[in-house]
Amino acid sequence: MRHDFLGHVTVVIVGGTGDLARKYLWQGFFQLYADQVGKGHTFSFYGGALSTTEKGTPLLFDILKELACPAELSVERCALVKDQFLHLSKYHQLKTTEDYENLSQQIKQQLGQEGIIEAGRLFYLSVPAFAYADIAEKINNTCRPPSEAWLRVVLEKPFGHNLYSAQALDKKLSGQLKEEEMYRIDHYLGKQVVSKILPFRKENKKLLDPIWNKHHIERIEIVLKETLDAKGRIQFYDQYGVIRDVLQNHLTEVMTLMLMNLPANLSNSEEILQNKLNFLASLQHVDNSNAVVGQYQAYNGEVQEELNKTKDYFSLTPTFAGVVIHVDNAQYEGIPIFMTSGKALDERVSYARVLFKSNVFCVQDPNNVQCKSKQIIFYLGHGTLQYPAILLSKNLFKPELVSSGDWKEVTEYKDVNVLGLPLSDYYIQSPVTPREAYCELISHVFFGRKDSFISAEGLLASWEFWTPLLEGLSRVFPRVYPGGVDNGNLLNFQLKGHQVAFSHEAVVNVINPGAEDNFQVMQGKYRSSEMVSAWAQELVERLASDLLLAAEEAIREEGQFHLALSGGSSPVALLLDERCVPHTESGSNFRSIHDLLLQHIRIPYFNIHPMPVHLTQRLCVEEDGGPTLYEKEIKKHVNGSSFHYILLGVGQDGHTASLFQDTKLENDEENLVILTESPNKPHQRMSLTFTAINRARRVGVLIMGKSKHELVSQLSRIKGESSKYPITKVQPKSGTLIWYIDYDALLG
Repeated sequence: MRHDFLGHVTVVIVGGTGDLARKYLWQGFFQLYADQVGKGHTFSFYGGALSTTEKGTPLLFDILKELACPAELSVERCALVKDQFLHLSKYHQLKTTEDYENLSQQIKQQLGQEGIIEAGRLFYLSVPAFAYADIAEKINNTCRPPSEAWLRVVLEKPFGHNLYSAQALDKKLSGQLKEEEMYRIDHYLGKQVVSKILPFRKENKKLLDPIWNKHHIERIEIVLKETLDAKGRIQFYDQYGVIRDVLQNHLTEVMTLMLMNLPANLSNSEEILQNKLNFLASLQHVDNSNAVVGQYQAYNGEVQEELNKTKDYFSLTPTFAGVVIHVDNAQYEGIPIFMTSGKALDERVSYARVLFKSNVFCVQDPNNVQCKSKQIIFYLGHGTLQYPAILLSKNLFKPELVSSGDWKEVTEYKDVNVLGLPLSDYYIQSPVTPREAYCELISHVFFGRKDSFISAEGLLASWEFWTPLLEGLSRVFPRVYPGGVDNGNLLNFQLKGHQVAFSHEAVVNVINPGAEDNFQVMQGKYRSSEMVSAWAQELVERLASDLLLAAEEAIREEGQFHLALSGGSSPVALLLDERCVPHTESGSNFRSIHDLLLQHIRIPYFNIHPMPVHLTQRLCVEEDGGPTLYEKEIKKHVNGSSFHYILLGVGQDGHTASLFQDTKLENDEENLVILTESPNKPHQRMSLTFTAINRARRVGVLIMGKSKHELVSQLSRIKGESSKYPITKVQPKSGTLIWYIDYDALLG
């Protein structure tokens, strides 16, 4: 035996033919083998899965044949190493306890035949989390190496769904495996920039210490934006959502590395862990007031399709979240930490930014470097820069190189801006050779480096922080956003004290959920006015109740109640506009209201005022003066021509009453009633004007049905008036506007 022989290592990927293994894991282990070949260890690699050997073997070798050569190997050297790697790799069915026993026997047999000692066994569990406990038990009972060899078991997130499920999973796993044997992987910790946050802080400690505090830091931003949606992953994603998928783990780890106390020794895993725990314990409690959530528009349809849900099902799972966190210690007190992530956004980019306060006022030459933002950016990749880097604005200081061997200073600048500054305004450091995160972490597992992995204590501390917020958000409707560049400013959020709110009003800013499990009636804001939303039946009941209360109040105070109802399909039975057809015909709005409402209630006929569209045996002829007659009637009966309540509907094109996009109102600002023309038959109409509508004490707008969902979304993104959508001109001067929108129209 060679004097430099360090022993044999067996690698087993459980789930070895799955998507993660195909994309990342086999490439990572090939990189490990290429790095370690000839350095004292021998290897064997097993891809394990539920399929039989006959089915699994060709699947595995289809993956292995596609492995890419590491950049540092020549073509000839890579061909040789890859051939060796394929020779050392084999498929093994891993389904039953007997399968694991057979694997263990095979490993022992190989070691015995070759007369070599065993260094250790590495199991990578690339399987759903619900299978962890069972597999851990099988490994513990059948596949442990001899006591002088190590056992390392890698676990992929998610590690639980909340604090309680994480505790339960930890209890099951700790009954089978020791803590030092478990490597809970967060691939973000393998990203080259993330792994250098602590070294960067350490190398530049003398210059950073004076400014790394509340007196100099204005804010911190930790961002992960994705352009992709969740399609194809709904089975997993709908159970977890963006906070569990990204914020609770990846972004929390980045925040912790940026703000924890620096350890005296960066290679001391225990000290790093303790400092992480101390920092997590210092975070202030977060609840609904510290977060905003959104959901891209197509998500609910994807849920219905992939989970076989009915068309009336809607998911509350957020695909976007913005959270502001504060630290309760003297060093960082008052600094807002903006943490955000989402799917179907405008770009793919990830970074963490420390923005410093500026005490410079530039009277002239604002482009001078001293007048610009002071910031440090840990840029993880993609976006405008396209490569991982640490950027420090030149008006701070020139940093030490984070690692002299494998990092370089960038001196050639592309003509791009990063977070408000051109590249030439930064000192930039970047890895010499980009390395995939999984390659880095697999190497760390091999060498037993625990500082790059999540400890049980750290995991539970993170869940303890995030679980109260997750519970609070579980009944909150996320804001619906269209996706991509169309999001515009819809997801911008802002800090008000320690509380967070979207910067712009939109359709699904829903608050105060009712106690009912099915969210029968909810209230919120829409286009800066009050909104009531519910399923159709409950919504109509609520509207009827509000009308009754308004009538009782008016009669109590004035002895009379004046109500104007529009026709059309939105308020099916609900006259401030009329089609120019005889009142006896089915197309008449008055006929509809008579048949569906008036004939069923006791109201004197002289208290009902249909529009005079049929005069002198003619329909809506201007010379007959119908609008003038009706305006006189309003002025006679309605005090100040101000109705107590006007109820409107909205067409799919955004028209309301019979006021359409092309309706000319410039010369009718003082008129209360006009003749209009509809693009649909019957074309001639009579309608109240916006002048009359906006004098009302209360205006209700009723929108119902899936066909109105796109309209509701569009209107939510328009501020003020738009000539394209006449409904936006409904703005009561001194009255109240309330939107009544059913869930079909609201959520699609």
